Amino acid sequence: MNVGWQDFLNALALLLILEGLLPFMLPDRVKNLYLQLATQPEKNLRWVGLASMLAGILMLFLTD
Repeated sequence: MNVGWQDFLNALALLLILEGLLPFMLPDRVKNLYLQLATQPEKNLRWVGLASMLAGILMLFLTD
């Protein structure tokens, strides 16, 4: 599999688009979500981050 800079930049562009959708469409809900996240224990946030990374890795392997 030959992945070049164009593929990387396309993936980064899609990430930025997806990350910006909720704050653009629902800014008040995103603010409330961030306030709720700030009160969560770090352990919980780490588990969510780990699950997200593992889901992304799994998706990469399944689409190869």
